[in-house]
This record gives sequence, C-alpha cells and structure tokens, in this order.
Amino acid sequence: MSIRHAGRARRVAVAVATSALVVGLAPTASATDEPTRRGLAPGIFDAESAMTPNVEHRSTTPRTEQAADRTNSDMAFTDGHVIVGNYGGFNIYDVADADSPRLVSTVACPGNQHDVSVEGDLLFVSVQTYNTSYTDCTTSANATNERFAGIRVFDISNKARPQQVAAVQTCRGSHTHTYVPDPAGESAFLYISGTSSVRRDAPGAALGCRTASSGQTPYEDDARWRIDIVEVPLARPQDAVLLADGPRLMAEDGRIDGLQQSPPTPLHPSGPDHRRRGIWSPSPVSDACHDITAYPELGLAAGACEGNGLLIDITDPRNPQRVAAVADGNFAYWHSATFNNDGTKVVFTDEWGGGGQGYCTEAERPEWGANGIYDVVRGDDGSIDLEFKSYYKIPPDQEWNEICVAHNGNLIPIPGRDVMVQAWYQGGMTVFDFTDSSNPVELAWFDRGPIQTDPDGAQQRGGFWSAYWYDGMVYGTDITRGFDVLELSGSDELTQNEIDAALTVREDQTNPQTQARYEHPASFALVRASLDQLVRVDGIGDKALTKIERSLDQAQGAADRGRSKQAVTFLGFVERDLGAVEATDVRAAVAALKAELS
Repeated sequence: MSIRHAGRARRVAVAVATSALVVGLAPTASATDEPTRRGLAPGIFDAESAMTPNVEHRSTTPRTEQAADRTNSDMAFTDGHVIVGNYGGFNIYDVADADSPRLVSTVACPGNQHDVSVEGDLLFVSVQTYNTSYTDCTTSANATNERFAGIRVFDISNKARPQQVAAVQTCRGSHTHTYVPDPAGESAFLYISGTSSVRRDAPGAALGCRTASSGQTPYEDDARWRIDIVEVPLARPQDAVLLADGPRLMAEDGRIDGLQQSPPTPLHPSGPDHRRRGIWSPSPVSDACHDITAYPELGLAAGACEGNGLLIDITDPRNPQRVAAVADGNFAYWHSATFNNDGTKVVFTDEWGGGGQGYCTEAERPEWGANGIYDVVRGDDGSIDLEFKSYYKIPPDQEWNEICVAHNGNLIPIPGRDVMVQAWYQGGMTVFDFTDSSNPVELAWFDRGPIQTDPDGAQQRGGFWSAYWYDGMVYGTDITRGFDVLELSGSDELTQNEIDAALTVREDQTNPQTQARYEHPASFALVRASLDQLVRVDGIGDKALTKIERSLDQAQGAADRGRSKQAVTFLGFVERDLGAVEATDVRAAVAALKAELS
C-alpha cells in the first residue's frame, strides 16, 4: 500500500448540502403494504413494536439486576458468546439459542460507557469518568484503591468467572477504544478515545495530565488534541502500559489544534426557530476522537473525531498518521465510522444531540443527525482522500420525545453488495444498502413505541445503543430494556439466497470497530445469491433463467447425495446456459463451486 501523509497543500474538505448532493429520507425498497413506525404505543416491555415482513424479533433478555438502573452500551462477540457492556459492568451471554440467550456471567464493576472489545481470552473495557469508578471495581476508596478512568483488561478464558488483570489510567478516560492487532502478533494495541475533561486528581497528576485554559495556546504536551495508545502484551496482559506521546491526529500547519476548533456557523443549520434553537450539541470541536474503526488488512482506520472525519494510516500501529480529513457544515458531532468490505467507502455517523434529543421528526431535515457516506478516493500518486456522496437517515416517523439519531452498526456480509445494520436509539434498527454510495436504500427495520408514556412528558433515554450482525443474527443492546435478538428473512430487495450466502461467513470473534475482510466460501447459496442479483437488474432473460435454475437444482441435489462429479456436470450446464450474458459474479461463484466439488 502506498499512502502519503498529506502536507500543507492539502486543505480540509467541507461537504455541504447543495442541489447537486443526494439528500434523502431513507427510501424504502417497496412502498406497498409496508408497516409503519408512526403512532406505536409507548411503554417499556409493553411498548408496541413494528417491523418489516423480513424481520423477526426472536427474543428480549431483560437487564440483569446488576444493570437494572444502568445504561446498556456496546457489544463484542466471541465463540458464540455476546459480551454486553453496561454502566455497572458487563454481562456475557451464550447465544446458541437465539430464542433464549443464556446468561453465563455478570461482572459488577461500576463506570460509565464500558465500550468492549475482545482478543482471544482477553476483554478490554473502557471507563470514561472516575467519579464512580475505582481500580479494583469496588465503589469506594481504600489504601490500595484509587479512582479510575481508562482501560481495564479482563481474562475471560473462563467466561463464567472473568478476572481483571490490568487497569491502565489515562488523562481523559476512555469513552471508546479500538483494538488494533500487532503485525508481529505479540501485543494488542488499543486506540483510546477519551472525551472527558482533563483529570486533575492524584492519578492524573501522576500521569502528568495537563491542559491550557480556555483561550490560551495549547501546551506542547496538552492532554487534548490526541488519542492515547495502550499496549497489552498478549502473553503478559498484566503488563499493559500507556505509551508515551499520544498521536496528534488533529495537528495541522504546525498547530496541535489544527482541525475544526469552532462550529462552522454560529447556529446549527436547524436555525433559531427549531425547538433546540439551533444549538450545536455536542459542539463539533476536534480536540479528541469519539470513536475509531480500524481495518488492519488495509492499513487504514476511519476516525470520527467530533468536528472532523479522518482517514488514518495504521500500518505502524504504534504511530498512526492522519492521511485525510473532512468536515461537514451539517454534522454536529462525528460519532462513529464503518468501512465497506473492500475499503472503498466509509459511513460516518452524526450524533447530533449527543444521544439526548429526538431528532427523527418532520421538524428536522434529513441531513441533520444522519449518516454521511463517503467514497475513499486514491490518487495515482498514492494519495488518499474522502469524497462526500450522500446522506442516509431513517424516515421522520418518531415522536418528539423519542431520542433518535444515528448510532452504532456494522456490515452484513451480503455478497456483491454493501449492506449495513445500524441502531438509532428509539428510532430502532435499520438495514440499508449503500452499494451505490449516492443512493442508499432502506431494506428492513424494527421499531418500538416511545419509552415515555406521557405524550407531553420529557424525553427519556432508551432504545438501541448498538445493532450488530454476528453469525446470522442481529443483536441489539437496548439502553433501558435489555438485549434483543432479531433475524432477517428474504424479500425481493434482500433475498433469502443472499442472506443464506451471508450465513456462510462465520467469525469466531467480532469487534465491530475492528473490521476484518470477509470472503464467501464456495456454496450453492453464493451462486444463487449472485443469480438473484443478476435478475434484480434484468440482466438475464426468463428462458435462460429457467434453464439455469433447473440445472442448479439438479447440481445441488446431486451434491446432497454425495455425487460430486455429477454435480460438477450440471454446473457446467449452468455455465453453458449463461451464454453471452454479462454475469461475472455468477460465473465466478460457479467456477469456485466446481473447484470445491472436484
């Protein structure tokens, strides 16, 4: 990979809404007899729910007693288990039975955020602020215990009895973190995104945490305008250490605070007549990253860094370098990022309102609190940049007191397409296609009524913090209710064959903020999914399709009976009947399957 660090000549690009840009409310793939998100009855476990016909709600597991009054947060996945963070600790569930997830263990360890990721038998847990958190997971200080904000490391080799093995303090806590593997295989590198005020307690003093006062020139060693990196030796995780000199990803023109340091306009574009009176919330000032998503195989990461979206070269995990930055006058708070599978696109989210406002009503424009979809553009000289293509937002069907804005999601491994599942707080869960980055389309959704039962009552936090695909199911952490399991089924726009092909992609371990390239093994599902996609674009005639489907059925029947040679012969008929049709993906899938059966 050839990546250069852009110098003074590169300016920070700004995406704005103009008539030339695609801006739209998630167009549904089919408008006939669609269920509606509007007017759902409120409640907690008795709230009315609605979903598209291709979504089945399999189960809801209520919050544990340890998390009863605590926020459910993020998830990580390992070996058929889901680790669910919450502000009181974390829970580990065995999800072999989607209808009845089994609680394996509960760890009480107070501290907010509890963003989680996993590597082998190690679990990493973020702690944002130290007002309720102590190094040993208790709730009070003692002679060997001190207030804690940073990253915890747990040994989960025995998932029934996780044990903390390290706790690494940082100057601004750890709002989120991103696991980046060591090319040498010896360490785990954790990119720490701390968004709290710079701490002034005793542990902070020991770390040398300091920051300039408002309006002053930043100190050279200022704890803001950087990320931190914690290195965890895999063989000795108890020796986890904060590396010195956190990377200055916001530096520009000789200043460590060189990216966006004030809102692009005095008021948010929603204007003074909006119910929030145009308040920028949170303020898009880039003195930290909120979240970073790494794609190690590409040597890249995408940083959602409050006032900017970044591309970062991570080929040297100890020394990441910014290679591109963008800003957007409609974005209040760059929150998270997701690459597509081949790394040619990035979906950035805008958490306008900080997860505390209902911004999915008809009062808000579709480019506010939405996803921004960017193409990753590579120059002949090895340069790399981000090019804005469109916004994606769910329809404005929520009530004013349903907290709703773009939040966490990941890819669904549909072959030949870019498909993502995503949480929207009380806006529920959406599945959308962004293969055409200028024209994203919603494929499926699930929603519940408001948590607030009084239509005139104040907003109450709740809804999906995260919605992620893992080994065939969609898992959602509902902030207030608990832990949900959803399943997708076929429709015209996302067929069962495409879903079946996605099911062939299995991962022992999934950290949504550490993307791994997925590849589909040879299968009849992959052939049929590719054929469905050809049919969707009218790429094949009915007569040829009938013959191909018959040969495919015969080939699969032969394979099921153990007659591989006969199956290969029938697959040859498929190739013959494709004739001169432009069907690259189908041909490739057939060739791979023939090779597998030969």
